[in-house]
Amino acid sequence: MVKKLMGSIRQYRVNAIKAPLYVIMEVLLEVWVPFLMADLIDYGIDLGDFGYILRMGALLIAACVLSLLFGAGSARQAAIASTGFAANLRRDMYHKVQEYSFENIDKFSSASIVTRLTTDINNIQMAFQMIIRVAVRCPVMLIAAMIMASRVNLELSMVFLAAMPLLAVGLGIIIKNGMPRFEKVFRAYDKLNLVVQENLRGIRVVKAFVREDHEIEKFDENSKNIYRLFSGAERLLAFNMPLMQIASYGCMLTVAWLGARIIVLSGETEMTSGQLMSLITYSMQVLTSLMMLSMVFVMITISRASAERAYELLTEESTIAEPENPVTEVKDGSVEFRHLDYSYSGSDERLCLKDIDISIKSGETVGIIGGTGSSKSTLVQMIPRLYDALHGEVLVGGVDVRDYDIETLRNAVSMVLQKNELFSGTIKENLRWGNEHATDAELEHACRLACAHDFIMELPKGYDTWIEQGGTNVSGGQKQRLCIARALLKKPKILILDDSTSAVDTHTDSVIRTAFREEIPNTTKLIIAQRISSVQDADRIIVMDEGRVAALGTHEELLRSSDIYREVFESQTRGGEENA
Repeated sequence: MVKKLMGSIRQYRVNAIKAPLYVIMEVLLEVWVPFLMADLIDYGIDLGDFGYILRMGALLIAACVLSLLFGAGSARQAAIASTGFAANLRRDMYHKVQEYSFENIDKFSSASIVTRLTTDINNIQMAFQMIIRVAVRCPVMLIAAMIMASRVNLELSMVFLAAMPLLAVGLGIIIKNGMPRFEKVFRAYDKLNLVVQENLRGIRVVKAFVREDHEIEKFDENSKNIYRLFSGAERLLAFNMPLMQIASYGCMLTVAWLGARIIVLSGETEMTSGQLMSLITYSMQVLTSLMMLSMVFVMITISRASAERAYELLTEESTIAEPENPVTEVKDGSVEFRHLDYSYSGSDERLCLKDIDISIKSGETVGIIGGTGSSKSTLVQMIPRLYDALHGEVLVGGVDVRDYDIETLRNAVSMVLQKNELFSGTIKENLRWGNEHATDAELEHACRLACAHDFIMELPKGYDTWIEQGGTNVSGGQKQRLCIARALLKKPKILILDDSTSAVDTHTDSVIRTAFREEIPNTTKLIIAQRISSVQDADRIIVMDEGRVAALGTHEELLRSSDIYREVFESQTRGGEENA
């Protein structure tokens, strides 16, 4: 896991190396200062040698200034390395997510991915900065201060060793019990993010049904859960500070008492006052290092859960992989399903598509109808390989979709999904998702085909009108027409409309279908619809029922042979007559 994450350091490797090197220089100078001060007291101040005081004072100032410069340099290099590492890691994770199939996205959930790219990355960044600076400083300071303290008085320096087993046991207990609690905290963050996302995405529904209180209750419940879990974990970590203080003050008192006793009893022959002062300073350095080291362990404990979640995202392999020698050209828009089975769970016992066997000619217009849950959308999503078949094959242009270069295949297929998205930006920018090099004339032509040009020109800035995130400032029908125009700009060999005219009136729906028939006759068109009128002019119509093809034929043929189709047609016809 560490090796995988560290691969994101890349161009900041030099900064990550400089930071601990500067820290080591800072610590060595800092440890040298008490030794110089002891000599200053013993040979300068006590003996009244003013010249020695000046020389040692100048040396002390130089050592302190150099230590300060190395410390500042280390902080700067650590900040550059950690922020750069976090930026690279976030980029790597985001790029990895772009490779995911729909199945991978469903596995993690969008809320969890957002948490991993934000909260978890921040935790890893802070831990990395502490590791390359504080985690280096602490052991170097500990070892150097212990060596210098033993040079002053070996017996008294042993006092520090007595405190270490106590600290080791205490920290071990804290880390062992703290890790599982922080894992629960981050899972709770995922749930909270999900609640917030759902609320913001569906805010109009929330207000329309006056469910603000219910949403507030859900948010408060998840917030309280995070508070409960986090406070429990923090209460455990809180034992770290008193543990360190007991060890620190105990060692300092013991050193001061024993050192003063040695000075008094020996008449400063075994230890001088300057040496005692330096020993107390070293004891503070040793114990401060231990305290900071414990903080590093705490941060690593917190960030370990985040690191594992980031690693999980980075190592997840897409369920849809590129072939070794991919086909890079789609010959035509023909589509063939050969005994296709599919299951979201990957189990033969829970198939949502069962033995689909259909052949569609290039340029043919095929309608697809069926009840809710009949897997109409799942069927067409197999064509651009958004999902892979469990059994059987899907062929486009006579080639198995698993043999195509994925980008080539998807560039040949345009989909207007049931829940399509517009992005924040101008109408032009949204349309050019279909073809980034499209001219203004091509944009206008596609919008005329999709019956979008007229309403666009009525907007204050026309094609330069700003679209809010998700297309919230246009109506459902306008949004669908913009999405259809965007799909047409790809000039695809296959065009899939997944219930994408449900929000437009029947006249506009008819005009769009006529434009398709006249303007793009060679493009294979698959139209999923709830209204019979949207598909009755199709060359053939597929009737889906519980994941199977219940019937296949023209409108007239299905009226004679399919009870399901006839029932839907009659119910919609009667509804129209009654409304009239």
